Amino acid sequence: MELKNKTAIITGAGKGIGKAIAESLAKEGVSLGLIARTLSDLEELQRTLGDTYGVKVVSAVADISDRTQAEAAIASLELELGAIDILINNAGTAQFGTLLEMDPEQWERILNVNVMGTYYVTRAVLPSMIAQNSGSIINVSSTAGERGFATGSAYCASKFAVLGMTESLMQEVRKSNIRVTALTPSTVNTELSVNAGLKIGDEDRMMQPEDVAELALAALKLPPRVFVKAAGIWTTNPQ
Repeated sequence: MELKNKTAIITGAGKGIGKAIAESLAKEGVSLGLIARTLSDLEELQRTLGDTYGVKVVSAVADISDRTQAEAAIASLELELGAIDILINNAGTAQFGTLLEMDPEQWERILNVNVMGTYYVTRAVLPSMIAQNSGSIINVSSTAGERGFATGSAYCASKFAVLGMTESLMQEVRKSNIRVTALTPSTVNTELSVNAGLKIGDEDRMMQPEDVAELALAALKLPPRVFVKAAGIWTTNPQ
């Protein structure tokens, strides 16, 4: 499918996977609405992508775990971009510890960003997609959403929830020609992974954000009559 002149909103766009997806879509001629919590990240990316690829890039600072901020961000981006063709729910946070070690506030924060943030943003974008009878939504989950591991109770719970939400939403909106996809990457070499204490190892052998972006782009470019329900991507030979 031709992506040029389409519009896309990307959450968590300032760094990592979101930033890589933003660049891959800009190369295709997609107009972008970027959401992140850090203004400086957004300003730099907005300037770089606009200058390099000549596409329209607008941004909004928001903590998507706050419903009011999430809805305001979507409203402002839709005002500048018009109807949204693509939504990439990428924003997420991670922290690890046993169920008893982690403070309830830490547990809640992970669920609020990864699950409720995805819900708030999707709920805000979906009406325009239904009205135009088309759209593509990609939710970035994780292999942690497919199986649990010790010290991952909060993160795994959030990513399992994203997979369940994706599956249910897909069944609700496919009759409106809206494609809903879940991506389940294993550990990616991002700032989030490093800050969360995950072992990255040899960077030349580790999955990069650009690799996940390639998978997202491939899913979006499929003919509109088909979609990828879920796709996993793994590092071939990690340390």
